[in-house]
Amino acid sequence: MKFRILIALLLWMPFVSVHAKIKVHERILANGLKVLVQEDHRSPVVVSQVWYKVGSSYEPGGITGISHMLEHMMFKGTDKLQPGEFSRIIAANGGNENAFTGRDYTAYFQTMEKSRLAVSFELEADRMRNLHLLGAELQKELQVVTEERRMRTDDKPQAKTQEHLTALAYSNSPYKNPIIGWPSDIANYTIADLNAWYQRWYRPNNATLVVVGDVEAAAVFALAEQYFGALEASDIQPVKPQTEIEQLGIRRMTVKLPAKLPYLLLGYKVPVLKTVVNEWEAYALEVLAGVLDGGDSARLQANLVRGQQIAVSANAGYGLTSRMEELFMLEAVPVQGKTLDEVEKALIAQIENLQKELVQPDELKRIKAQVLAQAVYERDSMFYQGMQLGLLETVGLGWQKADEYVDKVSRITAEQIQAVAKKYFTENNLSVAYLEPQAINNVKTGSKNKESN
Repeated sequence: MKFRILIALLLWMPFVSVHAKIKVHERILANGLKVLVQEDHRSPVVVSQVWYKVGSSYEPGGITGISHMLEHMMFKGTDKLQPGEFSRIIAANGGNENAFTGRDYTAYFQTMEKSRLAVSFELEADRMRNLHLLGAELQKELQVVTEERRMRTDDKPQAKTQEHLTALAYSNSPYKNPIIGWPSDIANYTIADLNAWYQRWYRPNNATLVVVGDVEAAAVFALAEQYFGALEASDIQPVKPQTEIEQLGIRRMTVKLPAKLPYLLLGYKVPVLKTVVNEWEAYALEVLAGVLDGGDSARLQANLVRGQQIAVSANAGYGLTSRMEELFMLEAVPVQGKTLDEVEKALIAQIENLQKELVQPDELKRIKAQVLAQAVYERDSMFYQGMQLGLLETVGLGWQKADEYVDKVSRITAEQIQAVAKKYFTENNLSVAYLEPQAINNVKTGSKNKESN
């Protein structure tokens, strides 16, 4: 309810008036480590994040998922610390910590009382260069990651369909590989593989240290110099460019898995801020996603779920801050008695409507208000503030882009939305996947057959 009230209020306010400029303090140490500090004195808490410019899109064939596996191994001890001791020290100091891997980054974070920031820095600096990789710990984590993949992907029909659709849509982009890796690659990692990956990418000149919280920037810079300043940089060779080749027609697949419900997935290849020639196109695609799936009154919910009652659920998604060309995704689950083909035609009809008719002013105003409301809510989180800065820096856009988002979105016109819909939502950019449910009591047979395809 509060979210809807805020949207209503924002409809009557100028966009720039509630979007205060982000004040970020930046320093680059002699070894190349970039340090970003955003002061937030609302509570005596600090969030510290270390972002490395490496993720699944950096990985060659045969070791897909190794960035994610190394993320797990980063908690398994250094020359000074025993396996698990990192986490125990953070907990003993009243903090919490974790990590995450994406296609373009690997990041580690701690949230602590502000006086404990030095503890975070000491531990992160230690494992940045002194990780101790043990065969016994790798064997344990291989089981953990295999189980993680099973729970998140292999046992979830929709997630499995998404994985196969992505592999179909891309020909040579590394985005075709899952972040967690393909099963055969996971099963065959070695300590030598992990050590080579660690030595290549885990260097101060390939990292960004982000601190947000109740701190003084000068004190954080001094602390960063104390703990990270002596770490040795290296000559990091960038990955070779892997530009996706032109698609020459629609791509289709049918996935047959044990499942309760059918499922439809459409993916259009579209540019992002990093790859687009005209920057406004990425922001127009962002607003277009909101038109289709920006709350209960958005078009997919209003027309397909409640109006035509052809889908149980229907969603759209787009991320404009990736390093490479993305997929604009549309998904739906048909209601009982409706076919996947009927739902696909209904989704395509929504796209064609955007290509033929301009979004009306009131609808566009509402969508922009929702975007702004979301930005306001996200600014309330220290963790998200840090994530925003770290992500933008790591993909090569620069943290300054965080200041531009709301203003750029607010400038998008109905004509620009129509233009990107016409330009990018074509059959030559489209891949389609149907999930056809199989009997659930055939799980083992179905899984085996699927993996052999």
